[in-house]
Amino acid sequence: MQLALRALARWGRSPATLILAALAVTRPALAEPLRLADVLAIALRDNPAIATAGQRAQALRARPAQVSAFDDPTLSWEAWDIPESWRIDAAENNIFRLTQKLPFPGKRRLAGVAATHEADAAGEEARGTRLDVRAAVTRAYADLWFAGERARIIARDRALFERSARTAESQYAIGQTAQADVLRAQVELTHSVIAQRTAGLTIDAARAELNALLSRTPDAPLGDPEPPPVRPIDTPLATLIERALGTRPELAGQRAMIEREQSGVALAELGYLPDFEVSVGRFLNYGRSDGFGAMASVTLPFAHLEKYGAATSEARVRVSGAESALRGLQDGVRRDVAQAYAQANAAALEYELARSTHVPHAEQAVSATEAAYASGAVSFAALLDALRTMQDTHLQHAEAAADWLRAVAALERAVGGALDAAAE
Repeated sequence: MQLALRALARWGRSPATLILAALAVTRPALAEPLRLADVLAIALRDNPAIATAGQRAQALRARPAQVSAFDDPTLSWEAWDIPESWRIDAAENNIFRLTQKLPFPGKRRLAGVAATHEADAAGEEARGTRLDVRAAVTRAYADLWFAGERARIIARDRALFERSARTAESQYAIGQTAQADVLRAQVELTHSVIAQRTAGLTIDAARAELNALLSRTPDAPLGDPEPPPVRPIDTPLATLIERALGTRPELAGQRAMIEREQSGVALAELGYLPDFEVSVGRFLNYGRSDGFGAMASVTLPFAHLEKYGAATSEARVRVSGAESALRGLQDGVRRDVAQAYAQANAAALEYELARSTHVPHAEQAVSATEAAYASGAVSFAALLDALRTMQDTHLQHAEAAADWLRAVAALERAVGGALDAAAE
């Protein structure tokens, strides 16, 4: 609102000025510092995707005990030759039987081993979800920082556009410039005010994204993010790739799936061997002595050998497919690490060049062009071009810092953890 009041005082109460003043009203800036480490801690604690993945892994941990257990025993009752009076106690035989199925030794154990490997893979998937959330939170943090920095740059540079507009008005008043320059200055200033307003909306959108990852309401208060500590990645690329191949949860999970499929091959080969069923019974005989009975049965797999041969072939193909998938994942990991590594170092280089060269030169160009325009040595178009170039350079400098943080997020995701192992 203070911006609007200053605009009213400067240009009077014309309709165009009122529009500019209304557009200048923006949301107040975020107040308190916001550390990335604190945001990550909240996300890893509260993000529902992490909880869902962890609960799925925990649920699968209960599977091995189930699939390796015996089938439930069966208790049955049979009555033979019941009289027409439906007197059950007068039936020729009342038989109470207890039956238990017995898979061939080793089948239950292998089923449990396969389920354990599947649970291990789910655990690695949960770890991957945590890494995904870390990367997403870091990107959102970078977006929020850049949105705020962009708003600050636009607000700061807007003062220069205002000063150029006053200069154009002064030059027009003494007849040293055309009215077109004054109008162009007002148009440029209007663009600056609108950009300042949209920058505030961008901050709102970035805040909503970060709050969603923290499982908070979109408008929950957040402080100002700290500037990214831009620096080149000193760790050799080969070291990071080697670390990634040893720590990435996707690779560990795929290895667990290979072991699961290998257990499936052994289990399929046991399909050629028979299963058993035993039962014991108590016979209650009408008019005769009671007694006991027993029964044993065995399956005959050789009657359908082609079925078990196909199952074994399928299991072996699954192993080959899982191994091929692992090689593909390893290739992707190497690519992801190399790309993120290059992007991070490219952003660091761009940031340093902007800080040391581009930004100072652009600011010096504005100062020189302002002085030249005031003396009539250059046109107003040259002054506007210098102002736009300086603003673009400031924005490129800030965006390079945000790009560096986004690239570091991608690199840490590709490596499988924080670049600083101690921080992890």
